[in-house]
Amino acid sequence: MTVPPVGRRERKKAATRQAIADAALRLFLERGYDQVGIRDVADLADVSTTTVFKHFSGKEALVFDEEEDREAELVAAVRGRADGQGVLDALRRHVLDTWLPVAAHPRAAEFVALVDSTPALREYAERMWTRHTDSLAAAIAGEFGVDHDDLACAALARFVLQIPALTRNRPDREAAVGQVFDILARGWEPPSGRPSR
Repeated sequence: MTVPPVGRRERKKAATRQAIADAALRLFLERGYDQVGIRDVADLADVSTTTVFKHFSGKEALVFDEEEDREAELVAAVRGRADGQGVLDALRRHVLDTWLPVAAHPRAAEFVALVDSTPALREYAERMWTRHTDSLAAAIAGEFGVDHDDLACAALARFVLQIPALTRNRPDREAAVGQVFDILARGWEPPSGRPSR
């Protein structure tokens, strides 16, 4: 299947959206989220505030500008996996291919600090993850022919979506991601060391 070429209008729209998102992140990191208004972002991106709102639903959405794409990619990782590839293996590959490069970005720590230090962004991120959980769980459930609110599918989706937060501060992120997926595949076992009483 060939992908139709992206037209000039679509390219221009995508470039404008990216310019707005880049301007917003730059200002948020430099001044702090609460000290930046939509007008500031519009001015730096050289667009009107109306144009900002044509591309983004609100101020928080400027920070998480690629989340709709990420949700679609998560669902596609499940539904479009190779013949014979299990759901868990497809999700493992997807997390390794998409999240590790993001985590290695030179400004990733600044971005995480921005979100962690801003209550409005933390709340928005939590709502966003919940939405992603529902979509991913439904995709997983669909692959197994069970109800879309199946608890096992919802739990797997939630655990997979928590992997970036669980592993972002580990010295070897790739190994940490692999370890979490191994736990999901085989079940949790107590760590070796002192036995529990």
